[in-house]
Amino acid sequence: MIAHPRPQLMAPQEYLEWEEQQPLKYEYINGEVFAKTGGVIPHKDIAINLTSALKNHLRGKGGKVQMADAKMGVSLQGPFHYPGVMVTCDSRDRTARNVIYHPSLIVEVLSPGTEAFDRGKKFRHYRRIDTLKEYVLIEANKMTVECYQPNEKVKWKLPSYSGLAHLKPY
Repeated sequence: MIAHPRPQLMAPQEYLEWEEQQPLKYEYINGEVFAKTGGVIPHKDIAINLTSALKNHLRGKGGKVQMADAKMGVSLQGPFHYPGVMVTCDSRDRTARNVIYHPSLIVEVLSPGTEAFDRGKKFRHYRRIDTLKEYVLIEANKMTVECYQPNEKVKWKLPSYSGLAHLKPY
């Protein structure tokens, strides 16, 4: 992400209106906006394949899958991010046009430039979403998948998978 220089902080609604007029996508955190940078082709391939598999799995079940161009808001006040892949099955998001507020699954494909942010600050933001059931981090270069899930005490546990582990379908 690249910070976008602005003389003053933006209010959430101001950001939402401003960003609609921009040629690039921007994330919003505490009044500041950050340009969203593009990923490398292998990371995009992972996101496309995962999106296709999730779309097939959710067909007829009321779930909605979105990719990196879909904005997700932690709350009406922000922050606002663009996850690699997200799923919402919440009826409140069914008619959403610009922002998804109630995702149940968020997936990020890690890159060296975003890994620390995805594991740290972004995950702290995502943990505030009460509908979120799973936060998945994919490390393509290491063939590792980390699946963070809240337990009954809303502490996040981490089952992880690496190598060519056999994963059962739902």
